[in-house]
Amino acid sequence: MLTNKKIAVIIPALNEEETLPRVLKDISSDLVDEVVVVDNGSSDRTVAVAEELGASVLQETKRGYGYPCLKGMHYLRGKNPDIVVFLDGNYSDHPDEIIRLVEPMVRDDYDLVLGSRTLGRVEEGALRFPVRFGNLLATVLIRLFYGFKYTDLGPFRAIKYDKLMGLDMHDNLGWTIEMQVKAVKSRFKILEVPVSYRAGTGKSKFTGDMKGILRIGYRIMRAIFGNLFYYPR
Repeated sequence: MLTNKKIAVIIPALNEEETLPRVLKDISSDLVDEVVVVDNGSSDRTVAVAEELGASVLQETKRGYGYPCLKGMHYLRGKNPDIVVFLDGNYSDHPDEIIRLVEPMVRDDYDLVLGSRTLGRVEEGALRFPVRFGNLLATVLIRLFYGFKYTDLGPFRAIKYDKLMGLDMHDNLGWTIEMQVKAVKSRFKILEVPVSYRAGTGKSKFTGDMKGILRIGYRIMRAIFGNLFYYPR
């Protein structure tokens, strides 16, 4: 059923030489046509590991989350995939569950399918307090201001490539929220599916202290209110 769809995976990566091999080996080559690892300035063997395992490797010097994703998106312009999947390189997501995201897109023509950790099976301790706080704050605000009920902001997601390129994405730390609110305003057909989530063995990009919580809260507020006046093309 999926053989006629060209699927690409984008993985932003920073110092994930230990976990990246597990991520790449769990991605089905029968399902995915190309894996793009966007290195964000790693000081370990992340780049070498990605190349050894057959991924296309790009470099993005501007630190963050959205910048590497944008780099991968623009690289794919000449490849013209039908579907793009985003997932992290720290092995918190389950790459073998990519099929859960792309199957509804092919079967029922969804534009955006989000992997919801809160609907799925979560390993104990995997969703730390700052993440749960951010999820609650963002989903409540999105429901209030955009009228759509999300359950998660997780990075594991699939989207039609042409739809993605039409969203005019530009945020960095508020990348996932920007995509979700712009998708609502663009009247995308959106679905959340349960996915599994584990405590990744890579280094956390956010701390669990008050400074980390305030940073998350700020990026959420900026992404949500900054897109209130976004008008789809």
